[in-house]
Amino acid sequence: MSDELQLLRAANPVPAGEGRWRDRPLDATAERGLNRLLHSTRTRRARRRLVLRAEAAVLALVAVLAFTLSEAGSSTAVAAPAALVLRTEAPAPSLDALARIAAERARTAGPGDGPRRGSHLQSWSLSMGTGPDAAPPVTVPEERITRWNGDGSGSELVMATDPRHPGRPVIHDDDGHWRTVSDGKVLHRATYPPGSGAAHDGLAARTRPPTDPKALRALLTSLYGAAGDDEGGAAAVPRLLMALSSFRQEWTPGLRETAAIVRLLADTGELRPAGAVTDRLGRRGLAFVHDGGGGATDAADATRQMVILDPHTGQLLGTEITFTKDLPDFQITAGQVMSYEAWMP
Repeated sequence: MSDELQLLRAANPVPAGEGRWRDRPLDATAERGLNRLLHSTRTRRARRRLVLRAEAAVLALVAVLAFTLSEAGSSTAVAAPAALVLRTEAPAPSLDALARIAAERARTAGPGDGPRRGSHLQSWSLSMGTGPDAAPPVTVPEERITRWNGDGSGSELVMATDPRHPGRPVIHDDDGHWRTVSDGKVLHRATYPPGSGAAHDGLAARTRPPTDPKALRALLTSLYGAAGDDEGGAAAVPRLLMALSSFRQEWTPGLRETAAIVRLLADTGELRPAGAVTDRLGRRGLAFVHDGGGGATDAADATRQMVILDPHTGQLLGTEITFTKDLPDFQITAGQVMSYEAWMP
């Protein structure tokens, strides 16, 4: 255990009680860095001793988001969104059928239809605290646009925005204190001149996404800790979806990469068709879900993961994690959304 503690201290040397880092969740960059650390070659032996089961994957997500809230906003701002409504009036096509549709489109792809480095994401995440004095859960909406060009120039933009309530105040984390800001407020903006991309290139950014499903899974396993082909169990799908989310923050896939993603999801055999759905950006999609189960804790059995795909192209539109059971310690009731991501071209 001492090896793991030394690695974690090296990754985060700031004391837990120091300044603005106290009791705060990891940001997206830190979360990806920790994930890479936990699944690097140096910690492979430790990983074999600390096998990620379903409850560990869920609790890791909760731990990233869980902390005691202070200075919460109005009741409107802290209300958690309802889960997306599934429509099951018509038979839903299988994930395998959608993979064949995506493969047909991939055959028509031209040289300019390849992947693009960067992403456009709108996300909602539930921040929770425990104990009698903890504030109610807060849903934090945010939009991120990252673009990189062939000459190494690029830009990053982060805004506080919630498309469900345009024009209304948006809850925002201001160094560990929750306040409301105007809808569309720019939280971060940066532009980088040509040649800057190399300074921001990690291994994931330098690795062009493969178009073969098995190669894609190997990439997600090596870079983001997804379960490999020889790893099964209840935690395999949640780990794969978490890795796919991290990958999607680095790259916007083209037609061929999209086909590989859909075939990879279909080959798991663990995502069942759940019906049609309109996502939070008003787009029609098909939902495929994986229910928690088989874990030793209530948290492992209390979530449902949903993947939303475009019915005509197979494009990944978004993901949603909802609670299927009450969790009184976190003031959570069944049906609440734990996190949601909406991906755009």
